[in-house]
Amino acid sequence: MDLRVGAYAVITEGARILLPHLNDAVGVGWTLPGGGLDPGEHPEDAAVREVLEETGYDVELTSTLGVRSFVVPGEKRRREQDMGRELQILQIIYRARITGGSLRVEADGSTDDVAWHDLHAVDTLPRVSLVDHARRLAGLPVDPEASAPQGTV
Repeated sequence: MDLRVGAYAVITEGARILLPHLNDAVGVGWTLPGGGLDPGEHPEDAAVREVLEETGYDVELTSTLGVRSFVVPGEKRRREQDMGRELQILQIIYRARITGGSLRVEADGSTDDVAWHDLHAVDTLPRVSLVDHARRLAGLPVDPEASAPQGTV
């Protein structure tokens, strides 16, 4: 079984949430800023680094919201070279606040856009399941009647 550990941040400003748009071999949809840890990297450092890479913002983590763990069966892996091997995904979710920087789209990365979205409009977006999970942890509105999110990430 493979293991992927990632660190992510919920960043809100008023009634808006910051979401990058994932577009890679793993999936497509709006997601939380964040991503995989580099070998030996502390999860908090990874979250701060990934937010900067994907959004252009410097952030300070203000709390840990939770940890999510699930297994992707080998036959559901998206990359051909990974097919047949199960993948455990461990996602550490923080709340963060912006301390500097300016909004910009990541260059040559796994995301192709980033934008502020009205919290009540997120349910209408094509998004990965991590977004709804994190919104629940953060006490943000999630419409239980909204269509299911895209992907498993």
